Amino acid sequence: MQQQLTIGLIRGSLPSYFPQKYGVFEAAEAALNALCEAEGARLVVAPGVPMNGSETQIALDGCLAEGADFILLLHGGFTMGDVARTIAAAPVRAGFWSTPEPVREGDIRLNNFVSLNMSMSISRQVRDLRAAPVQWYHGAPDAPRLLARLRSTIRAIAAAKALKHARIGVVGGLAMTFYNMEVSTNALLSRLGIDVANHDIGELIGRMAGLDESRVSAEVGAMLAAAPAEGVSDMQMALTGRAALALRDIAAENGYAALAVSDWPALQADPGMHPGAAFTWLEETDALPVASEGDVLGAITQLVAKSVSGRVGYLLDMTEPDLDAGQLLMWHGGGGPLYLADDTGARWINHPMIGRGTEAGPIYGAVADLIFRDGPVTVFRVARDGAAFFSMTAEVRGRTPSGFTGCRGWLDTFSIAGETASLEDVVATVMAHGLEHHFVLVPGDEAAVLAEFASWTAMTSLTRRPMREHLSAGDFSR
Repeated sequence: MQQQLTIGLIRGSLPSYFPQKYGVFEAAEAALNALCEAEGARLVVAPGVPMNGSETQIALDGCLAEGADFILLLHGGFTMGDVARTIAAAPVRAGFWSTPEPVREGDIRLNNFVSLNMSMSISRQVRDLRAAPVQWYHGAPDAPRLLARLRSTIRAIAAAKALKHARIGVVGGLAMTFYNMEVSTNALLSRLGIDVANHDIGELIGRMAGLDESRVSAEVGAMLAAAPAEGVSDMQMALTGRAALALRDIAAENGYAALAVSDWPALQADPGMHPGAAFTWLEETDALPVASEGDVLGAITQLVAKSVSGRVGYLLDMTEPDLDAGQLLMWHGGGGPLYLADDTGARWINHPMIGRGTEAGPIYGAVADLIFRDGPVTVFRVARDGAAFFSMTAEVRGRTPSGFTGCRGWLDTFSIAGETASLEDVVATVMAHGLEHHFVLVPGDEAAVLAEFASWTAMTSLTRRPMREHLSAGDFSR
């Protein structure tokens, strides 16, 4: 289970009665405490008001001893550069906040913004702000824009914390020929603190065979209560239930936050099934991300999605760009949770491709079949061994025909890293950056939080590349 995020607040000011007179510290603490409670975080406040480096170090050490993941320096009044420098020089995520002047005539009361400016300038001199940024905030404690920025920070750092020390289980390794999804587990451990462990596909098959029939029957019953099965044999549903139970057991016994499973071709040979519906079921009921085809970075992206949105996202392919209509079909024939289904609902069906064209036909079940409901979505991926990040927003807009059998939806109205993009730009961007072909889709616009997440984790943001009618080597990123 993800540990609670802790915010450490340090109050700064020169000796002055103005912060007390205008209630700067009290109002800021109350607003920040309410925001932390709403976001499931915890606030710790350092005692006193440090005015030099040694006092600041004591306050900082106290917050870190309380488990602070982020240090916020509040400029309640003009704050000495020693305070900011001590915090900026420490190996901790940090932010500086100043509040507006209570009056705008006569003698200046707080001089906070100048202090903030100085603090950020000092930060640049003592740390690499690209690799270890410091976020700045300016606004009254009840200002909606300020609270939105602070909320983005809390959620973004929570997502980074969700990856730290997370364990991912890889079952069966990478699906054959998917070289683009190869990863360096050493790089993931170094950059993000993620531990990856491997299991042979034979372990999954053996666990499936050894399950008690009563457990299997109960699991299948729960699946059928959630969605009807159409054309799927009882045997295939039972195998699906066995796969879900076995994967759940592997995750629970090893403390895995997510799984990456090679769903083909070994499982089609023995025991003769496809586990897509099992992936769906675990993502829907257990909130356990299960990335198909052994996609470890897909599983990591799912952990980010779960932290940011509160639910597991949809691991999808960019399958069919309709350049004439300006719409992109996002689809996958394997797993994907049920919650984003439109009013027609979801159903369990046989995998539409395995066995296709044979005399037996597509009899290897089961997968979820559903169409996404209309609305804003965010599509993103952690890439390049955790060193790069791609994100775009779009709108799901239903159309007829609805797309290929599986989990799917048509998207339009694109924006990449905050920049408006055509469908052609989307295609050009994905190709130029050489992005792996799985992306995670979550409902809502999460662009701001994800952009901040990428910054806190020192990932390179992969920006829009325009569609051109000619080759431009400059569009390719390293």
